[in-house]
Amino acid sequence: MSGLLDRAAGVASTALDPICRVMSGSDPIHVVGGGLAGSEAAWQIAEAGLPVVLHEMRPLRGTEAHQTDGLAELVCSNSFRSDDAELNAVGLLHQEMRRLGSLIMRCGDANQVPAGGALAVDREGFSRAVTAALEAHPNVRIAREEIDGLPPASWDSVIVATGPLTAPGLAEGIRGLTGAESLAFFDAIAPIVHRDSIDMGKAWFQSRYDKAGPGGTGADYINCPLDREQYAAFIAALVEGDKTSFKEWEASTPYFDGCLPIEVMAERGPETLRHGPMKPFGLTNPHNPTVKAYAIVQLRQDNALGTLYNMVGFQTKLRHAEQVRIFRTIPGLENAEFARLGGLHRNTYLDSPRLLDATLRLKAEPRLRFAGQITGCEGYVESAAIGLMAGRFAAAERQGRSLEPLPVTTALGALIGHITGGHVSAEEAGAPRSFQPMNVNFGLFPPLDRAPKAPDGKRLRGTEKAQAKKRALTDRARASLSEWLGEEPAPLPAAAE
Repeated sequence: MSGLLDRAAGVASTALDPICRVMSGSDPIHVVGGGLAGSEAAWQIAEAGLPVVLHEMRPLRGTEAHQTDGLAELVCSNSFRSDDAELNAVGLLHQEMRRLGSLIMRCGDANQVPAGGALAVDREGFSRAVTAALEAHPNVRIAREEIDGLPPASWDSVIVATGPLTAPGLAEGIRGLTGAESLAFFDAIAPIVHRDSIDMGKAWFQSRYDKAGPGGTGADYINCPLDREQYAAFIAALVEGDKTSFKEWEASTPYFDGCLPIEVMAERGPETLRHGPMKPFGLTNPHNPTVKAYAIVQLRQDNALGTLYNMVGFQTKLRHAEQVRIFRTIPGLENAEFARLGGLHRNTYLDSPRLLDATLRLKAEPRLRFAGQITGCEGYVESAAIGLMAGRFAAAERQGRSLEPLPVTTALGALIGHITGGHVSAEEAGAPRSFQPMNVNFGLFPPLDRAPKAPDGKRLRGTEKAQAKKRALTDRARASLSEWLGEEPAPLPAAAE
């Protein structure tokens, strides 16, 4: 990391830097933002044999959420979510990104920690790996500087991947250029607990339904049980707890439903959390196996050493003192020591269906592409996936190649389709603006031509029908990606053969 700080101290204005024009004998592509999307975009461009300058304002300017100057820092959860490429859309997205040479997935796989059926990573090791790979690439230059306003007109190819925490000057420049107001929502961060402060006489290790994931054993989460009375008291404390207040201009900003603060969920009804992050299903308390918990708090390993665990689904806007007081009422966490408490920050994203074309270019100024959460996708993997494709689109354009859009039957194509094509018709008809951040999910995929049936030709029902549909969608996606790549279809996993 010291090399990054040394570079930050001596960087000159890139708009005037001759190095930008002599790297590999051609003008570089500029990527603004060193998060997951920007890092992935820069990698894809560099791997295509083109020079790229990656601009990252940290450590010269910090944000409300970042704590380090490392590239691809994970500021919320350390989970890339499900790695199941057969039955889960995000797992399929993982698989597609690996096939396309994703740096983010490569570094995630190399720094995984146990997390049941999910792919979770050691956040510090992951960031170090991404930073080191980009620093070492001969086609990449990292410029530690803030781009305050629109990128210079002399930059003829730019990817803006500044994430949900875009600096005010750049955000205002984009708003002025497009004539459209940015949309905004609040995103919240979950607390992290020191493992040795958790009382394992009350808590226990187990994954829901004993499911093992990458690097896991089927006992990857720490579980803290609550009975009915304890749960009721906990919900009351959440609702009544002292929360962070909003500024006047933030008061009407909606939350993203996929990352609601836990106290907001509690306010929606006393049973909401029991059927959300605190659901007790698929878990048995070995300390008292004949009694089912009314609700359960799960903690997931956060670093490779196993010394830190984050509270799953416990994003919060409670004030720090309230977090300590309330979360220590959870059985097993009475003496919890927190490595990081939860927090709240404001996220912004573009009205992308109106503003971006099918290759993620800004219609008002096509030299600018956008990638990551600022486009209206949600999640680490989704952000990196959009960065991957933005990098490929920019590289193909620079090389004079035609890069066909991904089929919408793939996870990548379905996600880009949501960002660049959703909700426009409703707005043109005068309906309220409805474009919202979205995780990848099977609802974004075109429907199947025909419903899967049982081997004997009979109609499937219930769980069998749902699983058969998901397998058919993922089989179709793999075949579509192979065709797009000009390859033979990827072999199916043994379980699907």
